Amino acid sequence: MINSSPIASPSGTARETLDTLLGYLGFVFEIEEQERDGHQVLQILTHESEALIGPRGQTLDDLQFLLNRILQSGDRNGPRVVVDVDHHRAMRDDTLVAKMHLLAEAVKSTGHSLQTEPMNSYDRFVVHNAFKDDPDLITSSPSDAAKMKRITIKIRRSGT
Repeated sequence: MINSSPIASPSGTARETLDTLLGYLGFVFEIEEQERDGHQVLQILTHESEALIGPRGQTLDDLQFLLNRILQSGDRNGPRVVVDVDHHRAMRDDTLVAKMHLLAEAVKSTGHSLQTEPMNSYDRFVVHNAFKDDPDLITSSPSDAAKMKRITIKIRRSGT
C-alpha cells in the first residue's frame, strides 16, 4: 500500500508519519504496530527489505532516527519508537543479546569486568535493557558525547 497523503504533522501518530515517509519514497509496504519490552515497534513488511535495511542495517538505523526526530519535534518527551523491517532488527537484537550473555558468563566465571566493542546508542540500549534485572551483573557506558561507545559489564557488588 502506497500512501499518497500529505506529509504527517509532528502531532501525527508514529505509524502515520512512517507511512507517509515510506509512501513518498515510493516503497510498497504494510506496517504492523507491535510492542516489545514496553516500547512501540513499527514492523515494516515489504518485498523491498534490502533497500530499507541497507548495509549493516545503517539505512534502518537512519530511518528510525529520522522518525524519532520528527516525532520529538512535536513532543520532546514523547516515547521513542523502534522501527523494524521484516523482523531484521529483532533477529539482530537476539543475536547481540546472546553474544552479550556469553561475555556476561565470562565476567561471572572470572570476576573480571569486560568491555564491548563500540556500539551505537540503540545497541547499547538493548544491552543495558537485557541486563537491567540481572542480580549478579551491572552494565555501564561512559557519559561522554561520543556517538559510538563501549559498555562495561562487571560484577554487581553488594549494595550496588
